[in-house]
Amino acid sequence: MAANSGSLYGQFVGPLLAADGGADAEQLSQLTLTALAQASLRRRWPVVSGALNGLAAELQRTDPRLGQSLFGCRFANPVGLAAGFDKNAVAAGIWHCFGFGFAELGTVTWHGQPGNPKPRLFRLAAEQAALNRMGFNNGGAQEVRRILERQKLRPTGQRPAVLGINLGKSKITPLELAPDDYASSLELLAPLADYAVINVSSPNTPGLRELQEEVLLRRLVERLRRLPACPPLLVKIAPDLEDDAIDSIARMAYEEGLAGVIAVNTSLNRLGLEQRRLVQTGRTLAEEAGGLSGVPLRARALEVLRRLRATAGPALPLIGVGGINSAQAAWERISAGAALVQLYTGWIYQGPTLVPQILEGFSQQLDRHGLAHIGEAVGSGLPWRD
Repeated sequence: MAANSGSLYGQFVGPLLAADGGADAEQLSQLTLTALAQASLRRRWPVVSGALNGLAAELQRTDPRLGQSLFGCRFANPVGLAAGFDKNAVAAGIWHCFGFGFAELGTVTWHGQPGNPKPRLFRLAAEQAALNRMGFNNGGAQEVRRILERQKLRPTGQRPAVLGINLGKSKITPLELAPDDYASSLELLAPLADYAVINVSSPNTPGLRELQEEVLLRRLVERLRRLPACPPLLVKIAPDLEDDAIDSIARMAYEEGLAGVIAVNTSLNRLGLEQRRLVQTGRTLAEEAGGLSGVPLRARALEVLRRLRATAGPALPLIGVGGINSAQAAWERISAGAALVQLYTGWIYQGPTLVPQILEGFSQQLDRHGLAHIGEAVGSGLPWRD
């Protein structure tokens, strides 16, 4: 197991994540991204290349049984980085070195925007959770394209990790003009994306979640699919939808030929933590705006995934995200119907060794259940076997 990076993470970063207060969560993320951005730009320099190769040797796991071809993309393994961490795609060239089979960049909006006032990202250390109200802070689609082009990535379909781009609505754009706003971003970024995600589920852009309503979502999808060379399109949904809304999205995704559905985004539900106070503000979660992520979301994310699978059937690829912080939690999502899983909050708390732990866990479960390929486990209902 990746003793070097894991022990360094545990020694230096672990103590910073062990309490709600102390080092600012957003500043920590930004420091990390600044270093990763430099590494991605200079990844062919001998010293940087050597360090990245060492990281990859520790964190990557190669098991052909974990590879899949989905919506025209070849995934070396089913574990991906969720959107929201690399918002401006600054580390797009090196995510495979951390063992990921894919990474979702963004959320990117057409207009660059600073996001919501700070502080806007809070640790809930005891619960292995976070509250964020970032508000799609990013440089905008044109800036993200420049950043991606500077990194001189391989062409789509030829990369060591699949790269998706998650797209959102600019805050200044009225809801009725949302289709054109998304379309402008997608048209510009499509040549660089292996797949694209329509984010209509962030709780931190006013009115955005209204776009999950079937008529509005269908109109948005139809507008994007008219674009030339449109990449495979997925939609990311909220955990707070009622069952009938989940069913209608599943049916619409199937009817419109969407490549898949990502379940779920962060939650406005406080999931039993209503009276939990934030150290930084002194207010309870019930009084605070923002989306909750991490372990408290695990059960609800699993429920939504199961509902989608039951309604959409096995033909529609699903990506499970929310509260995954162990190999068992990831297997739970695969067994319930997810072809792929994504990490964010759990990866921050657990550190870089979480990815190889999950991949090793998948390989062990295939052995213990006598399965030849991860695809046989998707939607199988098979339990975790110790």
